[in-house]
Amino acid sequence: MAEAAKERRKRPRFLNARLIRIKEVEQIYALSRSQIYSAVKLGSFPAPIKTGPRASAWIKQEVEYWVEQRIAQSRRSQSK
Repeated sequence: MAEAAKERRKRPRFLNARLIRIKEVEQIYALSRSQIYSAVKLGSFPAPIKTGPRASAWIKQEVEYWVEQRIAQSRRSQSK
């Protein structure tokens, strides 16, 4: 039993993570490529990870979490 717990802790955190490219991020976020990169630069949107010398991708779960946070924030401000 203890061995199984140790093994789970060794696994990467994002074992089931899905990487998405900018086109899909644009669809989820509903903004242009330049607006997304501006938000990343300001630190208000999850940063992409490098997948190659000239390629980047976002972790889908991070983008979805960001969208959920914006929705929750919007609902809180509407209820005041």
